[in-house]
Amino acid sequence: MNVRDLIPWGRAQGQVPASYRDNDRNPFLALHREMNRLFDDAFAGGWPSVEVSDRDKEIKVTAELPGLDEKDVELSLSDGVLSLRGEKRAETEDQENQFSERYYGRFERRIALGYEVDESKVNATFRNGVLTVTLPKTEQAQSKAKRIAINGR
Repeated sequence: MNVRDLIPWGRAQGQVPASYRDNDRNPFLALHREMNRLFDDAFAGGWPSVEVSDRDKEIKVTAELPGLDEKDVELSLSDGVLSLRGEKRAETEDQENQFSERYYGRFERRIALGYEVDESKVNATFRNGVLTVTLPKTEQAQSKAKRIAINGR
């Protein structure tokens, strides 16, 4: 269960109860809300954007992974599920100002394909932060798809 499901209102829609609108009433409550907002913003962009295209002979999966290299990404295919895992690491250090910052973020996406795939012909390419995976359907999977005629009135 997502923690956001427990909140009876949403900040984005402006549906905040009157007792929570006035920031001058309780500075600790205002700080708490601001910290929640910062965490929401920080973790909202952690998932890669993935697009799945179902074509006649193949399934094509495209994932945007800016700032990652192919060595940071792991792909696997098991029981009709494509798994995409990755980790992004960033480290900054400024000796002059005695400042250092480290960021680590992991993600995992699982995509149920819904068709039998010819695993020997799967192809994956990674260029400019975009991962493209082409999964050819087996002949049997291609023949199962039927075109349905639409009748007009």
